[in-house]
Amino acid sequence: MMTQADLKPLLKHGKVFMLDFRSKNEFEDGHIPWAKHIPLNELAGRLHEIPTDKPVITVCGKGGGRSAEAAAMIPGADWLEGGTDAYFGQ
Repeated sequence: MMTQADLKPLLKHGKVFMLDFRSKNEFEDGHIPWAKHIPLNELAGRLHEIPTDKPVITVCGKGGGRSAEAAAMIPGADWLEGGTDAYFGQ
């Protein structure tokens, strides 16, 4: 699991790939800047879109079970503690 404090400088400098796999509506309601949107139900068929040259961090609304599920589908991926809610201070 990656903490919010660890993520922000890495994300700002393009050193991680942020994957938001929530539904289209959830994503449109608010997402972390620079996050790539691939819905979880499409992830298995779109793994080729995920880079292998930088760390991959998955994110959902609260950063819990769904994030860990998505991270498990991507070799070496991790998930964001607290998800988008914590990122935006909710």
